[in-house]
Amino acid sequence: MTKETKTRKPRHKDPRKESDFDQRIIDIARVTRVMAGGKRMRFRACIVIGDKKGKAGYGLAKGADVTIAINKAMNIAKKNLVAIPTNENGTIPHVVRYKFGSAKILLKPAPVGTGIIAGGAVRMVLEVAGVKNIVAKILGTNNKINNVKVTFKALASMKIPEKMKQATKQHEAREAEKKIKKIEMSAKEGLETKLTEDK
Repeated sequence: MTKETKTRKPRHKDPRKESDFDQRIIDIARVTRVMAGGKRMRFRACIVIGDKKGKAGYGLAKGADVTIAINKAMNIAKKNLVAIPTNENGTIPHVVRYKFGSAKILLKPAPVGTGIIAGGAVRMVLEVAGVKNIVAKILGTNNKINNVKVTFKALASMKIPEKMKQATKQHEAREAEKKIKKIEMSAKEGLETKLTEDK
């Protein structure tokens, strides 16, 4: 008798492989804290995630190891997702100026074919969010984490025009109608199969 070799499944699944979000690491730093027994060293990670369809979020977390800090930041980012409005040209609806602490940012809509004209952490945020055409300028500090925070606050502060609201409502209504039709078709098919079986 030959013994069958069983392959063990990993206990902890990697959330980065399972998620449908695109992940970008903004910053990883080693931080120290002075304790009674000496200095305690930890790692801080700042991560941006997005589905490239108008949803993005950021997470900032610390951990004893780099992977622990990244996983913590990933979970925080998933809980803090922001919906970013874009029009048919893949750009934002209007100009935004925002200030958060020492960080200042300017976001301007751009025509089709412009691409993402931005630098540093702001570019990563816009890429994972799915914005295709935009012009951005950092006017304040060069701190990556503060620039990520001010970018998300600026995107969240945008006002959605009435036309875009109507378009989203119409799209949702169409999707709901499609789902209802699918359910009705499946119910009809089930009844037909039952009738044929009875005959």
